[in-house]
Amino acid sequence: MKEGFVYLVGAGPGDPLLVTLKGKKCLEEADVIIYDYLANKEILSFAKKDCQLIYVGKKSKDHTVDQDNINRIIVEKAKEGKKVVRLKGGDPFIFGRGGEEALFLREHNIEYEIVPGITSGIAAALYAGIPLTMRGVNSTLALATGHESDDKELSLIDWDALSKMGTLIFYMGVKNLPQIVDNLKKAGMKSTTPIALVRWATYPEQWVLEGTLENICELVDKMKFKAPAIIIIGEVVALREKLKWFENKPLFGKKIIVTRASDQAGRFSQKLRELGARVYETPTIKIVPYKDYSRLDEAIENISVYQILILTSVNGVKYFFDRLKNLGKDGRTLANIKICAIGPATADAIKEKFLNVDIFPEKYVAESVIESLDKIGIKGKKFLLCRALVARDVIPDEIRLRGGYIDVIPVYETLKDEESRDKLQRTLREEVHYITFTSSSTVKNFFELIGEERRLLEKVKFASIGPVTSDTLRKIGYEPSLEAENYTIHGLIEAIIKDNS
Repeated sequence: MKEGFVYLVGAGPGDPLLVTLKGKKCLEEADVIIYDYLANKEILSFAKKDCQLIYVGKKSKDHTVDQDNINRIIVEKAKEGKKVVRLKGGDPFIFGRGGEEALFLREHNIEYEIVPGITSGIAAALYAGIPLTMRGVNSTLALATGHESDDKELSLIDWDALSKMGTLIFYMGVKNLPQIVDNLKKAGMKSTTPIALVRWATYPEQWVLEGTLENICELVDKMKFKAPAIIIIGEVVALREKLKWFENKPLFGKKIIVTRASDQAGRFSQKLRELGARVYETPTIKIVPYKDYSRLDEAIENISVYQILILTSVNGVKYFFDRLKNLGKDGRTLANIKICAIGPATADAIKEKFLNVDIFPEKYVAESVIESLDKIGIKGKKFLLCRALVARDVIPDEIRLRGGYIDVIPVYETLKDEESRDKLQRTLREEVHYITFTSSSTVKNFFELIGEERRLLEKVKFASIGPVTSDTLRKIGYEPSLEAENYTIHGLIEAIIKDNS
């Protein structure tokens, strides 16, 4: 059997977007991923579906798998002919024991490659707004472990040398902070030297505790500050007050549940993350094709009988044009028909098909669609409305009342996503700040999925995308905490920012 290959990959400090492109490529191609406690599990989303995931996390006094067994697992998987990624928090060779693992692989004649990662010490300083070197302040930097091996009789750290460095970064040092401070002071470092501890760097939960060598231990006890954290010592720490940026993000630290379907949540979730939020994707709905396309096929074959095509969602656009393509047709089929779209996202999806939107209502609700159609005349015209199986009947009812003709054809279904039930109930125990609702379906399914867990909603704010969704909330017995002025995802984000300001 051909032996496999091992990549020792640095996962970076936590934020999945800080993984290197080479690291991401390795994860996407891996047959096996062996990952650590400090490697963000979100990074595992890069893995292919059939990849084997093996957790070997280690934290203080709690080793799931000891180092000898980790080494053995890596070699075993490689000998099975697998492409193995050993995913390590930060950088593999900076206090990550990657060197030991590489030596073990070499001893067993296993080929390997090292993929660097952004080390957590550097990232923690940058995300805390601390420049590690600064002209006129310091020009030297030292990295040190704050937790040497227990079997060492003598420390390998030269405290006299460290005390003369411009900036110091200690890894894994919270537990031994009193000894670190004491050793530096004994070596001559001033008690007034600034110090910062950065916990969960690059995460929305990042916490920076500032002090001096004189008072930091007292502050740690008072604030009940815990590991994991990076310790940064030096005059550059004082620059944080002017240079901090991460905690200044408008939604920093806010915990937000996104209930959209998983294939639609991406852009919404990513924008919230960019604004500093901790996002929990717990889809309450899933979108599936309609089971019978015979009516849609007939409508497409006879498209010339319609004057106006109405599409009310991105999903409607997707499934209509998928069917158009399946029938061997393209946008030229719609040459003599006007297209009406609700909302900018729907309009953009249509434009991606190289078609223009002829009718675009001022407000993104059914009532506004009717107002727009009234301006061009409804009576005597024939409309084709492609939408979800279950939807409000405002548009077809009002068109018929005005003497128009309309065929309402379902092109997709919105189903309850039962797979989110347990995850949703667990997430609600995380002291969530906002739950976002982007449709009536997300509201109804959310409350069905949480069942008896409504007691966990006392301090949560409900964020609604618009009046129709808000009315659904009220019917269930809850008043929306905020509602988007523009009934779009962008409008919903703006409303959350405004509420949080």
